[in-house]
Amino acid sequence: MKLRITPLNIVSAIGLGLMVVNLFSEKSTAPRHVNMSGFYLLILGCLILVTFITDLIFRFTLKDIKRIWVVELIFIVIAAILMVILQKLA
Repeated sequence: MKLRITPLNIVSAIGLGLMVVNLFSEKSTAPRHVNMSGFYLLILGCLILVTFITDLIFRFTLKDIKRIWVVELIFIVIAAILMVILQKLA
């Protein structure tokens, strides 16, 4: 099996790294330090799982690596735009 790096793999790796750092870091009240509660870590874990499954779906439906990159980048941009819109509405 060929290892193919895709945008959703990168997003999953960043999210997993953020989750591990927050799990094992000391709780601090220093400025610019992000303390995540267990609920937000659970949500982050679910989002990592969703990006992993979505990446697998894109890999099985699209065989060309260039198309995978384009479709996944568009997916990430649309998801980011929707998150910003939902934050503005709340």
